[in-house]
Amino acid sequence: MRRADASASVAASSGSELRLRPLRDRAGWRAVGEITSATCPAWERALEELSLRMTLREEIVCHLEMSAVTFVDVAGASALAVAAQGLSPERRIVVERPPAALPRLLEMFWPDLSVIEVVAR
Repeated sequence: MRRADASASVAASSGSELRLRPLRDRAGWRAVGEITSATCPAWERALEELSLRMTLREEIVCHLEMSAVTFVDVAGASALAVAAQGLSPERRIVVERPPAALPRLLEMFWPDLSVIEVVAR
C-alpha cells in the first residue's frame, strides 16, 4: 500500500491526466485533472486509502476537493459510489466543488446514497 502522505499522478495514453494529493488541513484528497476509465485505477486507489483511513483512524468525515477536476465519467462516479457504499452509515464523504457531471451522475444512478455530500461550486 502507498503511504497516505504521498501524492499520485497518472497520465493516460488518451491525454487525460489525474493528480491526487492529500489535503493538509483535513482528511482527504485534492484531485486535479480528469477522472476517466483511463485514470480510474489511481482514483480507485485514492478512494481505497480514504476508506481505510476512515476506518483505521475512526474519522467520520473525509473530503474530496475537486475544484480542479475538469471531467468525471461514469467509471469515476461508480468508483466513488462503490467506496461510499462500503462505509458505515455514520461516516460520510464530502465532495467539494466537483465538475457538474458528478452530482448529476450520483443523482441519476445512486439517488439514495446518503454518505456522499456534494458541496457545489
